[in-house]
Amino acid sequence: MKPYPSHIDINNIINLFSNEKYKQSEKLAKKLIKTFPEHSFGWKAIAAIYTQTGRNSEALKANQKAVNLAPDDAEAHSNLGNIFKELGRFNEAETSCRKALELKPNLSEAYNNLGIILQEFEKLDEADINFRKAIKIKPNFLEAYINLGNVLKEKGKIVDAINEYKKTLQILPNYKIAFYSIGNALVGISFKKHLPDLEEVIYKILEKKIYIRPKYISKTIVSLLKYNPKIVNAFKVYSEGNLKDTINETIAELSNIPLLLKLMEVSPIPDLEFEAFLKNIRSFILLNISKIKKEPKILSFQIALSLQCFINEFLYDLTDLEIQAILKLEKTIENKLKNGQQPFLSELVCIASYKELFQFSWINLISTSKEIDKLKLIQILEPVEEEKIKKDIPTLLKIKNNISSKVQKQYEENPYPRWVNLGLSIYPKSLYMITKELKLKIRKSYIRELKIPKILIAGCGTGQNSIGTASLFKDSDILSIDLSLKSLSYAKRKTKELGLTNIKYMQADILDIDLLNVKFDFIESAGVLHHMENPLLGWKKLSQSLKKDGLMRIGLYSQIARRNIRKTREEIAELDIKSNHHDMKIFRNKIILSNKNHNKQHLSSLDFYSMSTFRDLLFHSQEHQFTITKIKNDLTKLGLIFCGFENKVAINKFQLVNPIKNNLYNLEKWNSFENDNPNTFLGMYQFWCQKI
Repeated sequence: MKPYPSHIDINNIINLFSNEKYKQSEKLAKKLIKTFPEHSFGWKAIAAIYTQTGRNSEALKANQKAVNLAPDDAEAHSNLGNIFKELGRFNEAETSCRKALELKPNLSEAYNNLGIILQEFEKLDEADINFRKAIKIKPNFLEAYINLGNVLKEKGKIVDAINEYKKTLQILPNYKIAFYSIGNALVGISFKKHLPDLEEVIYKILEKKIYIRPKYISKTIVSLLKYNPKIVNAFKVYSEGNLKDTINETIAELSNIPLLLKLMEVSPIPDLEFEAFLKNIRSFILLNISKIKKEPKILSFQIALSLQCFINEFLYDLTDLEIQAILKLEKTIENKLKNGQQPFLSELVCIASYKELFQFSWINLISTSKEIDKLKLIQILEPVEEEKIKKDIPTLLKIKNNISSKVQKQYEENPYPRWVNLGLSIYPKSLYMITKELKLKIRKSYIRELKIPKILIAGCGTGQNSIGTASLFKDSDILSIDLSLKSLSYAKRKTKELGLTNIKYMQADILDIDLLNVKFDFIESAGVLHHMENPLLGWKKLSQSLKKDGLMRIGLYSQIARRNIRKTREEIAELDIKSNHHDMKIFRNKIILSNKNHNKQHLSSLDFYSMSTFRDLLFHSQEHQFTITKIKNDLTKLGLIFCGFENKVAINKFQLVNPIKNNLYNLEKWNSFENDNPNTFLGMYQFWCQKI
């Protein structure tokens, strides 16, 4: 009889693994293998640890050893199937899983693994059946619920998918994968009924801050909120012209909708009906400030409204009456403070819905109050902190290029964008793993073995890209550059807030990047090159700073997709409209009232609903547009090869008419497809390329 390891040793390894203490569990597993080399458990354990830590080739060898030692061990076969799956060897993966089920028909993990493989083969109905079998055997199988939800999502059954994700929260209330999955499932859908349970879940997602960028699901949330009976009633009161007489009661009702207040705090609301409604509430509060009740519920709504106005950068236009009333209220507050009195909180918050509080000289005279802590943080403390941070950001070289200087000025005036929460990656991955997930066609070379990639974010703005990349790529070393110090200080503050330590920030022009004398493994420049005087020169500078076989992620405007934006920009030029806030607001109202088709399209853009994004959309000081043919030619000039687009919706549509896999990397095929489908790249072309 073979010697058998003790249950204590086995349980120690299992417990450490379950608690994600992989280094400690690996140490014990290796010790077990050394002591009991002919026993399969140690090999199974080390294989699982290798799989979890991304060492799939090593995991394969270890698990094959486990199978050889215990050919009747169903779990070992199931694990082997999982490793084959991770390696992209799906036929072998399916064989292993079916073998596991042959040996043990009630092995839930094998059904789950088989479901994932069948999903990869696009056998969605069979995958669905296998995930349900896994759940029937093991009712608390969290991963199987998530996988079933993913299949249902892929089948277009979004509500059913969300319901499966929600089931995991009944088992584990803080299950982060569920929040992440629900958040991503909500993107691009709309609801047509009141769903209070879903409102509660979405509130929790937004409250937790890291699972989804609120902007991406803001339209979805609006569609849901519009069926909330309290909002239906408030809109009715407003449409009937009774808002002024019922302002206190209406606000009190709205304050009882947590999801509405949370959305107002974290994202511009991309809906004209809501915009008009909130704009009028703001006006009624200002013009009737003495009649506004001093109670917590009304104050909480006022604070949410002031944060909404701050986030959308005071996008709402003002009437002459409002302008006069604001000046009067400012004077009232100033006089109270001079006389040693404190203004009512409702007065202070009212001002904050029209202007940034940190700009007022008297703001330091305001007494602290817990009720307005959040408002104070966002409108006073954070901007002050950014001014301090700005002084410590290094500058590579003074910005010299004329166009770069113009772009810099724009983003100093309107840092793009002002964001609150950001969806972060739950599980960081290697650069190579990302290329696999995106199905990019790359020369593997050193990318496969790269442990700590050196990354450049060229044009990081307010930090969304740099922070997103830092959370995505495992153990990365990131340098983020931008023209605007104000944007960089915002980015650095948010980076510190999120506890990230692997990002350095620097003010620099892409044109000067060679002065760093650094070669990068990966360079990301999305939405930047087309704002340069000479995009090809900027791209060349980046390419020269890229290692051989290094990768780039590039974002460029599509000439075809931006045809309507071109028409509107022509209108702006003809009317000689300036890019100051006053003139932009007036023109924005003209777009809202316009019957022209090219203007109507802008209303559906998320960028239409905050000042910095609206300016970026239509009033940018410099803009080039590209075609796929031009991109192809530029890649050749730069010694870069096209690796693939990352727009999943576009890819799925493309594959319906171009089913051969290699066509995904054929830019001539993509050019024909875009000509037939001119809205394919409405956002921009987002693609990867590699230096050869």
